[in-house]
Amino acid sequence: MSWAWGYAFGAEEAARTAPPVFLTAVERKAAELVRAAEAQYLHGRAYGGDDPKGGDITVPGGMFTYQIVVRDERVYVLQITYLGF
Repeated sequence: MSWAWGYAFGAEEAARTAPPVFLTAVERKAAELVRAAEAQYLHGRAYGGDDPKGGDITVPGGMFTYQIVVRDERVYVLQITYLGF
């Protein structure tokens, strides 16, 4: 399995109604998080520690909350918030 990102919980439903420009910004930042996590946790499936703390990232138009799950080699977008700025 290789590193990837995906929507979790209600974020996928919220993504269906968000503007495409905002979603593109979210997807671009999520891809950056994947590349960073992949570089930091080279042997993700064998990782024995705690998962790192997630966070919030501001993108043009709003923000999103993410969590990295190392043993799954995934970055999950937990919530997206479109604010229209």
